[in-house]
Amino acid sequence: MQVTPLIWIITIAVTILFFVYEFFAHVRKPHEPSIGESARWSAFYIGLALVFGVGIGMVSGWNFGGEYFAGYLTEKALSIDNLFVFLIVMSGFAVPKKYQQKVLMVGIIIALVLRGGFIAIGATLIENFSWIFYIFGALLLFLAYKQAFGGHDSNPADGKFMQLVRRVVPLTDEYHEDKITVKQGGKRFATPMLLTIIAIGFVDLIFAVDSIPAIYGLTNEAYIVFTANAFALMGLRQLFFLIGGLLERLVYLAQGLAVILAFIGVKLVFHALHVNELPFVNGGQPLLWVPEIPIWFSLLFIFATIVVATVASLVKTRKDGKDDDGRPVHGGPVTGAVQQQGPASDLDEDRSLSGGASK
Repeated sequence: MQVTPLIWIITIAVTILFFVYEFFAHVRKPHEPSIGESARWSAFYIGLALVFGVGIGMVSGWNFGGEYFAGYLTEKALSIDNLFVFLIVMSGFAVPKKYQQKVLMVGIIIALVLRGGFIAIGATLIENFSWIFYIFGALLLFLAYKQAFGGHDSNPADGKFMQLVRRVVPLTDEYHEDKITVKQGGKRFATPMLLTIIAIGFVDLIFAVDSIPAIYGLTNEAYIVFTANAFALMGLRQLFFLIGGLLERLVYLAQGLAVILAFIGVKLVFHALHVNELPFVNGGQPLLWVPEIPIWFSLLFIFATIVVATVASLVKTRKDGKDDDGRPVHGGPVTGAVQQQGPASDLDEDRSLSGGASK
């Protein structure tokens, strides 16, 4: 795939312009997005991502187009998993709903910047060290296990990292609109808004660790890796408000992602064996009998896994929400990753940091 520096510059510039437009058109003035607004923009960004993938297929060949779509599906699923944690973080810090857009916007930009750095590092490692595929594969298999059995039980707002930040940074106990710092008594203080942004940035860093090796298991093209990540993150803010209630019903999403990460991990190990140069493995010679998993199979497997996990989740939560006679049970337990907190919108907007997240 031939990608000139000019194409890179144009792609990055257009991506930046999209986020600048998002900020000034939707985020700058604090408000709670309507379902209609969120649905329209979510559909727009998903449609744009699909059109871009078709363009790659028509210009560079459908093998690269398939790699893009497989990468986009994987990154979108992982990004939705991000939303679980974003919801927990904003619940923990009791972020008023009209300010959540700004927090999400900043968090998404941080995620894109961090992933851009990881993409550059990953491309350099792959180009110079073929054995890095062994490490990426082993990492994804470990992360698949953690994804399947670890869950999101802990609240990042109360983690050790955030406890350290609270000790170091002077804080106010309440929000001051959407300001990240305020001046009181001649001294500058950080607001809970700043802590929320720091927590989400830290979460983004952790998620980038599995996001980038996962997509490099599907393509070696840095351009496809970047654009798939960019499109997966575009519209994530609107998706948060559109499917906020649905997130609690995706109880099998973690297991579905674990299957996808494990599959890509195996695919990476197979590829590493196929291009092997390690002297203590087969005398430093490639194991050409090891199969290479084709991209069409990867795309089909990832899509099918997402569909099965989603349908199984909705069936289970619908069944759990009814009594033995099939009648809906009101006030029943909430299942899912955010069981202990619930949606941020249900929290009292006037709840202070010391009275909420620090408990």
